[in-house]
Amino acid sequence: MASAISGIFPVVITPFNDDDSIDFDGYGRLLDWYLQNGAQGLFAVCQSSEMQALSLDERVALARFTMDHVKGRIPVVASGHISDSRDDQLAELTAIAETGVDAVVLVTNRLAGKDDPAGTLLTNAKALIDALPSDMRFGLYECPAPYRRLLSEDELRWFAESGRFAFLKDVSCDLDVVKRRLAIVKGTPLAINNANAAIAYAAMQAGGEGFSGVMNNFHPDLYNWLYTHGTAHPLLAAEVDEFLVLSAMSEAMGYPKLAKRYHRRIGTFASEHTRVVAYDLEERHWAVDAVLDQIMAGADRLRGRIAALAKAA
Repeated sequence: MASAISGIFPVVITPFNDDDSIDFDGYGRLLDWYLQNGAQGLFAVCQSSEMQALSLDERVALARFTMDHVKGRIPVVASGHISDSRDDQLAELTAIAETGVDAVVLVTNRLAGKDDPAGTLLTNAKALIDALPSDMRFGLYECPAPYRRLLSEDELRWFAESGRFAFLKDVSCDLDVVKRRLAIVKGTPLAINNANAAIAYAAMQAGGEGFSGVMNNFHPDLYNWLYTHGTAHPLLAAEVDEFLVLSAMSEAMGYPKLAKRYHRRIGTFASEHTRVVAYDLEERHWAVDAVLDQIMAGADRLRGRIAALAKAA
């Protein structure tokens, strides 16, 4: 059973003006860029959006703007679930739900602390679900900040069998774990959407429903091609996969500011300002622009080969 919320799901970054306000004009152009480059859905208001550094009003505004701009062309999911107390979390989730997003995303590390006893995560999740509208659809996100809280197999099974959850953004970064999870959710509405570029294609081949990693902010079209056409073209798919894995090593070079530099270079928006990366990229990541040059040139070469393959078909 395939989920309606599956496929290539970019984690949406937030462009800011130099005065620290949200650049909504640039944000609209960014959403158009995703749509034009193979996105099959959007994960708005997430860690890549710098949600921990956004006010609730800003998180709601981003989710609402995304829905208004996309106009139903592809699904939109959103989180903004960052607080510690249950009352505050309920207020956040209710506010995001009122924007009309296709699924409201629960962050697993907000449902249980590192040292909480077994059962805490499901107890807290059930309390939130029971307090929210019965027709609301949910997603799950194993957000790595402030710490990574992976679901146990029993927890995942409960979420899958509840019928209320459409997807898990899997951050296990382990193909064997992904395969076990795929077996657990088989026949349920819950899709496993891997977020790790190193196993992206292998997870797709194993039955994972797409890719929702940060590198969708650079070349979602290549992930889309792998997802939709890779099996039919194994030799080129292997080359595309290798390029994507190596390109993803750049994530450590100041993401999400790195992605903002990329979009500034291609004209999506004007500023690479971010609330979460305080340093200049060149001061810590020497030759960062040379790395971006190579990523952009390599992606274009692969796009040319894919276009030639399609033309010859």
